[in-house]
Amino acid sequence: MNVLFSGNDRVFDGVLTCMLSILKRTAVKEPFCFYVMTMDVSHLKPEYVAISQQRIDYLDMIAKKYNPDNRVIRLDVTEIYNREFASCPNEQCYCSPYTLLRLFLDMIPDIPDKMLYLDVDIMFQRDIALLYNQDVSGYEYAAARDHYGKFLIHPNYINAGVILFNVPLIRQTGLLVKARKLIQTKKMLFADQDAIYRSTTKKKMLPQYFNDQKFLHKHTVVRHFSKRLFYLPYPHTENVKQWQLSRMYRLFGYAQFDDILYEYLYWKGKYEHEIEFEK
Repeated sequence: MNVLFSGNDRVFDGVLTCMLSILKRTAVKEPFCFYVMTMDVSHLKPEYVAISQQRIDYLDMIAKKYNPDNRVIRLDVTEIYNREFASCPNEQCYCSPYTLLRLFLDMIPDIPDKMLYLDVDIMFQRDIALLYNQDVSGYEYAAARDHYGKFLIHPNYINAGVILFNVPLIRQTGLLVKARKLIQTKKMLFADQDAIYRSTTKKKMLPQYFNDQKFLHKHTVVRHFSKRLFYLPYPHTENVKQWQLSRMYRLFGYAQFDDILYEYLYWKGKYEHEIEFEK
């Protein structure tokens, strides 16, 4: 099973928590290959540095505790980004330029035919096989609706935080080629998401429980900790992530991920202790 993340050095906590949720909720014995797309664009912001190989090696060590054949692989796409998107209208998009990296999937050599892209602010409550084993033959990708976009933009407007790609078909149809062209030429509100949605030829719509962006139900497979609207005590938005433990427990009170987050704290503390010891 092939999973793709993207981000800078600050996505370590998100990748670790999401990866642990996958490994701890999965019954199948098939090995995982976790890819992390990253880049250095620190000329835009000092914190925009690539995730280090040291962090990737640590994640790889943890993944191998579950299966010796699991792998975590770092993909540095700085050169591709500078060639394709440097100074484009969407470089200062709503989130960060790292949201655009998934649009390079078809340009990476030896990428597997089936790839599940995940934002790092995601936790699996149930087995990933329920999502990964979806049949996408004849579809460029499978995705669930965006919780707010399905009301405000279009009933089938997708959320790009969870996408199961059919890589041979997107290369055939030029899905991401068209999406990159839009990024290069047209300013869009939700840059990567809009570009994928507008460039789609044929998509498979998934039930909302494969990307629940607001609630956690018993049947939820994926809980996406994206920004959401609250009405009380007054209308406002919150953007709380699963690794922000005190805020997450205070706001949501979830106990379903306790075993995962306990293990996250262990590995995070061990990593920080080892780094401090090396200093």
